[in-house]
Amino acid sequence: IFETTSSYDGDGQLLRLGLQAYSLGIAYEFDPYFGLSISRVDPLPHQLEAVYDYLLKLARVRFLLADDAGAGKTIMAGLLIRELKLRGLAERILIVCPANLTFQWQREIKEKFDEKFEVLRGGDIRDQFGINQWMEKKHVITSLDLAKRSDMLPGLRQVHWDLTIVDEAHRMSASDPEHKTQRYRLGELLRDASDHLLLLTATPHKGDPINFTFFLQLLDEDAYADVRSIREAMNQRRAPFYLRRTKEAMVYFPERGSDGIWVAQKIFTKRIPRTVDFQIDGAEFNLYRDVTRLVKHQSAKAAAQGDDPRARAVGFLMSLYQRRLASSTYAMRHSLDNRAKRLETGLKHAQELMGSIPEIPDPEEMEEMEDFERERLEKILDAITLTSNADQIREEIGELRQLAEDAQKVEDSGSEAKLSKLKDLLQSEGFFDHAEKRLLLFTEFKDTLDYLVSRLKDWGFKVGFIHGGMKSGFRDQPGTRLHAEQQFKDGEIQVLVATEAAGEGINLQCCHILFNYDIPWNPNRLEQRMGRIHRYGQREDCLIFNFVATNTIEGKVLQRLLERLQEIRDALDDDAVFNVVGEILPAAHIERVLRDYYAGRLGEVDLEDRLLRNVDERQFRSICQNALEGLASKKLNLEMLVERRARAQERRVVPGTIARFVRESGDRVGLTLKPVASLPYTFDPGRTPTALRNCESQPDWKLPPLVTKYPRFSTNREMAEGNNLEWVTPGHPLFEALRRCTFSQAQGTFGKGACFLSLQHDAPARIDFYRARVVDGLAQVIHERLFAVELANDGEIHLPEPSILGNFSHTNSPV
Repeated sequence: IFETTSSYDGDGQLLRLGLQAYSLGIAYEFDPYFGLSISRVDPLPHQLEAVYDYLLKLARVRFLLADDAGAGKTIMAGLLIRELKLRGLAERILIVCPANLTFQWQREIKEKFDEKFEVLRGGDIRDQFGINQWMEKKHVITSLDLAKRSDMLPGLRQVHWDLTIVDEAHRMSASDPEHKTQRYRLGELLRDASDHLLLLTATPHKGDPINFTFFLQLLDEDAYADVRSIREAMNQRRAPFYLRRTKEAMVYFPERGSDGIWVAQKIFTKRIPRTVDFQIDGAEFNLYRDVTRLVKHQSAKAAAQGDDPRARAVGFLMSLYQRRLASSTYAMRHSLDNRAKRLETGLKHAQELMGSIPEIPDPEEMEEMEDFERERLEKILDAITLTSNADQIREEIGELRQLAEDAQKVEDSGSEAKLSKLKDLLQSEGFFDHAEKRLLLFTEFKDTLDYLVSRLKDWGFKVGFIHGGMKSGFRDQPGTRLHAEQQFKDGEIQVLVATEAAGEGINLQCCHILFNYDIPWNPNRLEQRMGRIHRYGQREDCLIFNFVATNTIEGKVLQRLLERLQEIRDALDDDAVFNVVGEILPAAHIERVLRDYYAGRLGEVDLEDRLLRNVDERQFRSICQNALEGLASKKLNLEMLVERRARAQERRVVPGTIARFVRESGDRVGLTLKPVASLPYTFDPGRTPTALRNCESQPDWKLPPLVTKYPRFSTNREMAEGNNLEWVTPGHPLFEALRRCTFSQAQGTFGKGACFLSLQHDAPARIDFYRARVVDGLAQVIHERLFAVELANDGEIHLPEPSILGNFSHTNSPV
């Protein structure tokens, strides 16, 4: 490391500690999974492969990680963060995700990787007027819809990020260059403002190659500008930007069976979907018929007015009404009442009915809206009408009032067919008799959620709920999502009713039964819902019950789609069918087909053909066999991963080595460490000495500041977790300060050399240590290794491990 004067009278212990300090600073170079060894995770084979064989082999990470829901993309992102930070490549890090996932990201990154991120909210920015909060903080988590706002973008443009991670990145897709959403423009900004960019999603493709191409341009605008070149690259398995593993391809590390054969068990259990069909009749069917007549009449009028913004608004509203009608009579009645009230109010100020129209999302955007966003938009659109004629408006109000009254009668009768079917199914599945059985019940609308919560409580169930209007909160904070999730996990509630707000980011492996009380028109939503229970850690096969009214237009269409999917699944014997349905049917396909039907552009006889045109066995077989696209078709190289994991275990820095280094280096800088006799590798530290605190002022210090006095800590992960202790390991501020101080103190000893006694040698030998570096064109170090070269007494040269000094005892007597 330094030119020596060959006096060999240096401090042997300090020389060994100094070399160890240097080695620990570049441990990622000789331990292929070093970031993993100092993290609180036990990753699975597909997670190791993604991070260490794909992401970290890129000089500049620009990657789309599209594993199925429940595969642990947060763990992969956390490992990337840890490894890039260890290499000094990432200081400013931004994580962008849906608002309901911000606190989950913050919690998991802290718990699993001991990385502290701040959640930046709109109020934080408003409270610090005149200060660019994006620039003030180095580790930031923020919501996608906050960052996309026009008043936020100027501040973001001023900041350069070393690493940006976008979760649920499919929300930033665009249909074409002329119709870029605000989210897509945010994606372009982040692409240009980031050195490394990782996009995470379980639904990347949406069944539209052109849409997919624009999405990939968020990674690199030039490299992915051409649809044909991207398709060719993926067909030739040369797509270094994209990796997807379906759940069916994910396995545990192999274990030897009783017969001596090594077997890799699949991680995920089976998904067993069942259709719960029912028919509506009597007053309920009459209500359906009359509301559908209203929807078709208004939709046809809107279609006749072409691109008029008012027509688009009413078309959007009518489609939403039909979905609410299919969800529950209660939800439909609330919509009818609300529109009647808004129109009545508007009659008093007729100009309001013909006033400005809010921006109407296209069908793809609508499918990605949070439930509370959609309800807020519905309230605005309830006041929009296609006419300014007061008599015609009064006529519509009368019709709405009558329909709302009819809906109330259906509710009061207690004969709603779907609700009765729900009660029967709860009875037959044993929920009334077995309070320990848990159920996740999904609906699209909060009104239906409120209705179901009330009915379930009337039936004697302990019920919780999650919807988009709730804050993430904390596990011990009533009225928040995390509290409801924790109550469900702890068994304090038996049924959890949820809107799509729980379709992402909530982990409920404790439950294996899911009811879809209404079927989302976006097929990706079905997979997202299943992903809440069908994920790593689930021990039971997952039962999915889908409620469908078979004598309604929407019900017939959805029933036929579910039947076709099941037929294909049975033919292929492959659950991956459920993962790739979104690749066959674009998110808004069902929405567009039914809108065309309501507007009179499509007849009932053509509905099924139009909807299921591409849903065939050949199409699914092709996609399932290719595991979607490009790199995903490469099989997991388990043999290589097992060999590498074994090699890493041999080379890893063990807790005892870390404890010894901490104790000996602490003695040299004045840090008092009192061993805890009952807990190995555990210490009670004294006050942090000034020598260590001075490390914070070094220009390349990128860790949190040291504290005045640390609590009891351990260098052993299991010991720390089992006793609620601080875990001090490479990457911890205290350890890094000790390493730096020790290396600095050893500089003089490196130049002198020192003497050691070895029981492994029968003759004198000399060992020199060399540092080898690879630099780029900007003189930045991109690889660094330490080598030991031994010159034996007989002139032979050997290359021992650089840690060889640990086998010797130092002596102050020169040879």
